[in-house]
Amino acid sequence: MAEQDQAPNQEPTDAERAKFEQDVLKAAQDAMNLEKNLNENAGEAAEQAQSAEQPAAEKPAEEAQAEKPAEPTAEEKLATELEAANAKVAEANDRYMRLMAEFDNFRRRSAKEQLDLIEVANGKLLEKFADVWENFDRAFAAENKGDFASFEKGMQMIQTQFVKVLTDAGLEQIDPTGAEFDPNCHEALMQQPSETVPEGNVVTVFQKGYKLKNKILKTAKVIVSSGK
Repeated sequence: MAEQDQAPNQEPTDAERAKFEQDVLKAAQDAMNLEKNLNENAGEAAEQAQSAEQPAAEKPAEEAQAEKPAEPTAEEKLATELEAANAKVAEANDRYMRLMAEFDNFRRRSAKEQLDLIEVANGKLLEKFADVWENFDRAFAAENKGDFASFEKGMQMIQTQFVKVLTDAGLEQIDPTGAEFDPNCHEALMQQPSETVPEGNVVTVFQKGYKLKNKILKTAKVIVSSGK
């Protein structure tokens, strides 16, 4: 009985210990393989679930991509810009042509108005000259030919009337006798010595000049003093 009671307390043999270690290693390997298989199965299941959900998630994006208009190409953008530029050029050309037509009409209208004004002014001036003409006719009438004094007086009155018509129209006579020679208004025919007129001044007016307001119509022809 004593030997039987001590048997369970005997240490395991080397063979038993090796077998136990193998069993432990095998159990650990089996556990690791099981865990690996579980992880792989879980990954596959997740991929399958994701692949199953992906078409449903991507479908709206594909539809949105199909509905979204395509971006224009560089050639299309250039064509659009060229078309817009041509439209602007056509608009500017149309505006230019209309402006030129309006300017041409304005020029024609202004020229006509200017001619009308000139005709009106000439008409008023000629009307006054017509009065002078009639006075000349009266002066040379047969009943006035025998009276020289009356004829001379009539001529003087006509001259005064004639000069008034011209001066009222803006005509001014240039008579530079004794004045300093001015090449802008005078034309020197010659020089001659003078005891009374200083050098460079007009000695004699050979022909009077005329100007209309500030415009010289005819220069005065004069003889200029060369001094003593």
